[in-house]
Amino acid sequence: MPSPSSAGVSARMSKQRRRDTMPEILLRRLLHARGLRYRVAWPIPGMKRRSVDIAFTRAKVAVFVDGCFWHSCPEHATRPAANDTWWAEKLAKNMARDVATNEHLHQTGWRVVRIWEHEDPSEAVDRIVEEVTRSRATSDQ
Repeated sequence: MPSPSSAGVSARMSKQRRRDTMPEILLRRLLHARGLRYRVAWPIPGMKRRSVDIAFTRAKVAVFVDGCFWHSCPEHATRPAANDTWWAEKLAKNMARDVATNEHLHQTGWRVVRIWEHEDPSEAVDRIVEEVTRSRATSDQ
């Protein structure tokens, strides 16, 4: 890992939350208000050090709330000017990890919903509810 470009940058980056971000909390509140119950930071079986942000374990629906910076949002992605090569590799690895996680979950019978942090929470909840409902309907057959 390269040295930070400044003490201020280092301090800001160290304060970035890994879970319980505001977009996650808003989604969870809306899902709970709709009567849905879920697990938070649920460990993914067979994948060390990876977890689902919001997991509907019975319906086998995994929800990830992706930050625009960390997951290279096609609309809002940015890259720091300092240590450009390192950041390019880091963000590419994040995207590859997301793909591998999706594939692993699909292979084990899970449905995956990825939400960008900038998405409207109400619309995101509608997508999640649709997927949970679809999964439950499929498993009842």
